[in-house]
Amino acid sequence: MATSVSGTRGETVPTSLQLPGIVLGVGLGGFADGILLHQLLQWHHMLTSTNHDRIGVKYYDPHTVSGLEMNTVWDGVFHTVCWIAVLVGLAILYSRVTTQRRRVWASRVLWGWILAGWGIFNLVEGLLDHQILGIHHVHGGPHQVWWDMGFLLFGALLLVGGWLLQRGGRPVDPAAPGAGRAGRVA
Repeated sequence: MATSVSGTRGETVPTSLQLPGIVLGVGLGGFADGILLHQLLQWHHMLTSTNHDRIGVKYYDPHTVSGLEMNTVWDGVFHTVCWIAVLVGLAILYSRVTTQRRRVWASRVLWGWILAGWGIFNLVEGLLDHQILGIHHVHGGPHQVWWDMGFLLFGALLLVGGWLLQRGGRPVDPAAPGAGRAGRVA
């Protein structure tokens, strides 16, 4: 596992779990959105609000077979991107963690960054798809702005909560003898 030297005390700091945690969080957050909101609750699909969007995407009425088919295709594209994010996050994590993997998976640092990544997903997806592009909303209808704001608030809470969780976690350096004592994973 690669290390770098801290600028203040010359301690070694293990390679960060921040990047793989955030990438995993983005992918897992996307899956939570897609599975819960798109499939189980069926509140929206990727293109359900394109009749009122801001970019001129053709409207595919989700209440017709052909419209639902097209929305399902775009939900599949969305899930493919989520799947790739999870695979990339796992690959980065695997490349950085060479020993004591169980300790890393149990660390508050990694799970904090995963929650932060989920929060980042919600904020970016909520701002881009719901507000800027307008291609869908969390739950369309007369109160959709409140559902969209709640989604953004939940994202902000996940981001802050994840950051606080990782900040309070014990440092983990699986490559060091006596892992967990030799520096802070950021």
